[in-house]
Amino acid sequence: MQILKQLLNFYINSSIHVALSVVSLTWITLLEYDVLFDRDLLFFIFFASISGYNFVKYFGIVKFHHRRLASWLKTIQVFSFFCFLLMFYYVFKLQVETLYFIVGFGVVTFFYAIPFLPKYLYLDGKQNLRNVGGIKVYLIALVWAGVTVFLPIINSDYPINVDIIITGIQRFIFVIVLMLPFEIRDLIYDSLKLATIPQKIGVKQTKIMGVILLFLFFVSEFFKDEVAYRNIVVTALICFVTSLFVIFSKKEQGKYYSSFWVESLPVVWLLFWLLIN
Repeated sequence: MQILKQLLNFYINSSIHVALSVVSLTWITLLEYDVLFDRDLLFFIFFASISGYNFVKYFGIVKFHHRRLASWLKTIQVFSFFCFLLMFYYVFKLQVETLYFIVGFGVVTFFYAIPFLPKYLYLDGKQNLRNVGGIKVYLIALVWAGVTVFLPIINSDYPINVDIIITGIQRFIFVIVLMLPFEIRDLIYDSLKLATIPQKIGVKQTKIMGVILLFLFFVSEFFKDEVAYRNIVVTALICFVTSLFVIFSKKEQGKYYSSFWVESLPVVWLLFWLLIN
């Protein structure tokens, strides 16, 4: 049992779980627009997500404590290095136009972790985008929407039309909602200077905001030029399940409530799509 728990912790801490969520959202885009399944793109996004997330999460720790790293963190370092190499292998299998798009998100990820901001903007001695008050959740949502909607569309030479833009907005909203249980959980630990959504409006109002956003997410499906019954059913299902996780989230959460179960919702959404199809 202890071994299984350690494997689960490594699975989460090494960002494999979040990478599968990003891949799931990308796959949903391919399914929704009947784009040919692109294995190379999905593998690239999987390894890039692991490399990017681990860089952001562990950059500070590695920088200042590299001589006395815990064994689990050293293992994640080695694992991330091989994922980085595999990311480079798959990036050269993508369209040239896609590479320009990837560079843009790579720059955002880099400055999300690396100190570069002037002192009057940063928080608690950390000069990076991650610690600028009030923008963290929106920055993450923007990157996820770009990678999971526009990246597969551009790589497939699919025209960016009104439906694609609406899907991008939907994905942006969905990721913001996914972040709310994390922000509620982190109320105990986050600096007040971060100005997270629960810090500014409270836990109850944050949950109400999440439900309203999911309603907007669902309703926006009807503004697309091509409205399919299966899309409406799948969207309604994932909205219902996600709303339950938002409503029942609290500051004193179980260890895996957000980091595993909430993070699994994109995978659940993909499963709904595959079952409907």
